[in-house]
Amino acid sequence: MKFGAVPASKLAAIDLHLPPEPFMNTLVLPGIRAAQPKVYIGSAHWGDASWNGSIYPLNTSASQYRQLYPQHFNAIELNATHYNIYTPAVMRQWAAPASGKDFRFCPKFPQQISHHSGFQNTDGLTDAFLQSITAFENHLGPVFLQLSETFSPDNKEVLFDYLAALPKHLTFFLEVRHPAWFSDMKEKEILFTTLYDLGIGAVITDAPGRRDVVHMHITLPKLFLRFVCNAIHPTSYSRTDEWVQHIQPWIDAGMEEVYVFLHPGHTAAVPELASYWVQQINTHCGLALKEPVPIQPRLF
Repeated sequence: MKFGAVPASKLAAIDLHLPPEPFMNTLVLPGIRAAQPKVYIGSAHWGDASWNGSIYPLNTSASQYRQLYPQHFNAIELNATHYNIYTPAVMRQWAAPASGKDFRFCPKFPQQISHHSGFQNTDGLTDAFLQSITAFENHLGPVFLQLSETFSPDNKEVLFDYLAALPKHLTFFLEVRHPAWFSDMKEKEILFTTLYDLGIGAVITDAPGRRDVVHMHITLPKLFLRFVCNAIHPTSYSRTDEWVQHIQPWIDAGMEEVYVFLHPGHTAAVPELASYWVQQINTHCGLALKEPVPIQPRLF
């Protein structure tokens, strides 16, 4: 089961409401709505056979999903880069279907760096990775570094040194998972203060089984939300409603960009959930995002 996911039968016993917003957030948002706030909503997958006949044509092959995806969504949480460093030529090939669209690729750091290096002797790997993803050019969104559940605050100094050395012209987000980052109040304060000082974002993962990682800290005027839910269970919609109630005042206070990536447990649920997110964002935030376009049934 994915990180933080729980069976639907256990949801009733969990308080799924969002925790209070930390005071530090008021230091990040300027208090004035950005001229053109951006909201990006997508998946961690290009799609699968369950989308055929729904938003993709019937009999679409897996090799075609990458070409069709940007017609329906405006961002992807790019997990492929977690397992391999691709050449810039491959990245340009992937970006081609998004040409002319306001679409963002949000690549994950390779696991050779995030999970296996201890952030020692990583210069070559990091340079290769960054050279690869910058081939996305204007389609490159935030780059996120996801740490393993075993990486504790005991190793924070080497992590912070690594983050401080990252190039400033790109946007980076960090996701931590070890419980001590949140249970130890001193370590929690150090983490978010350091990210604020470095201009690094803090990924918020709203997961039913790990309420501690729903920390609500904003360390720069951008949100990177990983929304873990249970397909089209009623709580997926009520939780979406509560998030939009938070995002709307953040946008009005100057949040520049919002990235929401859906992790519903079943890829088949992504188009419907994305449509609901788009509808609510448009209604409450005064935007005009496009929903995934369903395939119209043939009459004859």
